[in-house]
Amino acid sequence: MSEGDETPKLWKVNRTLHEMCKDRGYQVSDEELNMDLTTFRTQYNDNAGTMERGRLNFYCTSEVDPSDQIFVFFSDERSVGVKTMRKLLGILEEKRISRGIIVFPGNMTPSARKVIVAMAGQYRLEEFSEADLLVNITRHQLVPRHDVLSPEEKAALLQKYRLKETQLPRIQLADPVARYYGLRRSQVVKITRPSETAGRYASYRICF
Repeated sequence: MSEGDETPKLWKVNRTLHEMCKDRGYQVSDEELNMDLTTFRTQYNDNAGTMERGRLNFYCTSEVDPSDQIFVFFSDERSVGVKTMRKLLGILEEKRISRGIIVFPGNMTPSARKVIVAMAGQYRLEEFSEADLLVNITRHQLVPRHDVLSPEEKAALLQKYRLKETQLPRIQLADPVARYYGLRRSQVVKITRPSETAGRYASYRICF
């Protein structure tokens, strides 16, 4: 690996993103999930052996709802500004996709983050730095299994235990696992942990 070669880093980031989409219920091929570094380098590097982030862009379709798609956009701009956000929005509009993830090598300016808030009524946009995605935190042995409940499952849970939403323990919107699954406010996640006595036990948290 030559000095300055970003391919190994982007290989890890790309793999985490595909795992993330798969865990959110989107269709992802086994080929993408299991791609090794050599294949990744061959497939995505240009003729000069340079990695162009734009070639990593991809979109996935929900396994249950064909109208639900998500587009993953890799920014070449190290510090993402309004110009790059407009580029992403243009692609989403063209493809008629309402959900997007932008991935960047450095950081995001306050102005760019304001675009996410301003467009929230039309587009659901998420942002991750590449550093956030080098390791899939949900695969760590200390992180228990998380399952996002459907609205019906949430309603059944509250009815079964005669609970109000406010009585559930909370998980913050900014929690790394909540971000990984793309949780929204008032969604409930089931957390399953191993137990020495019961084998395993489940707890529930509501996102706020």
